[in-house]
Amino acid sequence: QAELVESGGGLVQAGDSLRISCKASRPFHNYVMAWFRQAQGKAREFVAYIDALERDTVYSDSVKGRFTISRDNGKNTLYLQMDRLKPEDTAMYFCAACTKDCHEFTAVLTNYGYWGQGTQVTVST
Repeated sequence: QAELVESGGGLVQAGDSLRISCKASRPFHNYVMAWFRQAQGKAREFVAYIDALERDTVYSDSVKGRFTISRDNGKNTLYLQMDRLKPEDTAMYFCAACTKDCHEFTAVLTNYGYWGQGTQVTVST
């Protein structure tokens, strides 16, 4: 049984918006959460981060100003609002929960011990 389940991906046109979600099977208010993505043939890369108390968010330079990470701890759900999508945003998007060195921002993949299965986002020209 998956702890984290992403949804909301799909095929969109460049310039469009999309919101993807990650629902946890258990309350996750104590967890720092993040989104990562992995394009075909490329390494998984950091996208966005949000701390447990929503006091800090961090974005990769490639998505800054276009993507917004948010969470609803009451619904055990993490969101990524993606605006002005570009073809280079095409990737499998994964949510993850931090389990190591979570006291401050981290984009280290191995610090995230819980992962979803991913949801595919494809942006056409």
